[in-house]
Amino acid sequence: MSKQNRTNVVVLALLAGCAILGAQESNPTATPRPSQDQSQQPQAEMREGVPVYKIQVVGRDIPAINYFHRNGATKIGFQGTSLLPMSKGTAKVEARAGRTSIDAQFQGLTPANGYGPEYLTYVLWAITPEGRPTNLGEVLPTGSKDKNEITVTTNLQTFGLIITAEPYFAVTMPSDVVVMQNFVINDKTEGVIEQVNAHYSLLPRGAYSETAGRHAVLHPITRDERSPLELYEAQNAVQIAEAAGAGKYAADTLATAKTALKNAEDLNLKKSNRKQTITFAREAVQSSEDARIITIRKIKAEDDAAQLKAKQDAEAAAAQSQADAQKAQLAQQQEAAQRAQAEAAAAQAEARAQAARDAQKAAEASAQQATQQSEQMRERLKDQLNQVLQTRETARGLIVNMSDVLFDFNKFTLKPEAREKLAKVSGILLAYPGLKLQVEGYTDNIGSDEYNQKLSQQRADAVSSYLVSQSVQQANITATGFGKNSPIADNTTNAGRAQNRRVQLVVSGNAIGIQQSAPSGGESQTQPAQPTPRPASTGETGVSNPSPNQ
Repeated sequence: MSKQNRTNVVVLALLAGCAILGAQESNPTATPRPSQDQSQQPQAEMREGVPVYKIQVVGRDIPAINYFHRNGATKIGFQGTSLLPMSKGTAKVEARAGRTSIDAQFQGLTPANGYGPEYLTYVLWAITPEGRPTNLGEVLPTGSKDKNEITVTTNLQTFGLIITAEPYFAVTMPSDVVVMQNFVINDKTEGVIEQVNAHYSLLPRGAYSETAGRHAVLHPITRDERSPLELYEAQNAVQIAEAAGAGKYAADTLATAKTALKNAEDLNLKKSNRKQTITFAREAVQSSEDARIITIRKIKAEDDAAQLKAKQDAEAAAAQSQADAQKAQLAQQQEAAQRAQAEAAAAQAEARAQAARDAQKAAEASAQQATQQSEQMRERLKDQLNQVLQTRETARGLIVNMSDVLFDFNKFTLKPEAREKLAKVSGILLAYPGLKLQVEGYTDNIGSDEYNQKLSQQRADAVSSYLVSQSVQQANITATGFGKNSPIADNTTNAGRAQNRRVQLVVSGNAIGIQQSAPSGGESQTQPAQPTPRPASTGETGVSNPSPNQ
């Protein structure tokens, strides 16, 4: 692979379900399976609208050596792979009580980002014959033929050694960018050496890949050679952890990593203490990897829980289906035993029941249609009346409200504005034949009961007479004065008394689905006095006994 930075979008691989990986968490680097046309990016398989990317895990064999406990050390060699053929190295391995020490030297490690923008450093791995990897430590590239030295220990006894390019030092699963691996030096390896081929699993290199519909976009880190490499590893690690979902699943650990990264970046800007900058950067890397691993484990736990629940639900559904089938079978057997005797009666009963159902459905459909028509007509009528006078819908019907400002003060004479509005109401009502109209007059509580009763009746009669003069059927109109009964507001205030001085037109009838009824509550408990006949010559200019605020 060339050293040119790739421009394709980098996404995080959250890899799961690969049996060969065992309990190991995935390496943050991965790539789709290579195709014949390298210029085409792999297409995601869609499942229920969610993209699912499949990761090809690569197998590789290296010689694993059993370092028996001995008094002396064993020398092994390192040779470069096809990715870095000019690199080489040696290591002195000594098995001691409880641990094995490794003192290694390497040459020719070029900058790791030559294999892709996500790679920043190298990591030395010990691989067991079963393929289990152990991160032994970071091998920082020098960019020249200078030697890189590293001294580490491991509790393993039989293992092989490889070096891989990685995005940061704290990864827990090697990528397949294997640049060096160990080999037995026949003339220099001393003692009894048991060589075993260790088959280990690698995650292919390249762009980060999306798995199981989880998507995150990363931005490649570009280096400034004046800053330590560890700082860019920290930025890379924090970015990968965030893309993995650590903000949701490991927020505290990710916050610790970000704090350490911020400290490192601040120190780097001030150019104050390079060693302290590296210390904070390495702390950020370690916390980021912890956050990423926590995230992977929690996501896997969620997936496992979902799979377990789905399995339990399926088993419960299957058990319920089996029980239902058994009940159904028993019922069928009982029905078959009685069918011979009850067949004729059942047929007749079914015919009658079907007829009843059909009649009921027809009646329900007719009633529903009538109800819908009534509701539509009532709504249309209310909208039309609302354009003239304030109209509201109640259980008694549509109540059209006329305030007392439409009458002369203390009189029952209709003002021109009132006549105009009632003329419009009459025109609307004429389009709905058969409607009932209750004209109800009300006053406030100022004045005597007799006066209030009389004035409310006179105003109701005035409205009724005018509607009749506008061709509304007199037989469909009733006019009643209720005096100061059934107030709708507080009579202790001027505003409340003004609302109570009103004439209401209560519109009802079968056409709009509301039967005519008397006022509810207090209105129906007090019987109004008999209406006072309106004088023929003064019906429009009559005057009642004066009373305040009427």
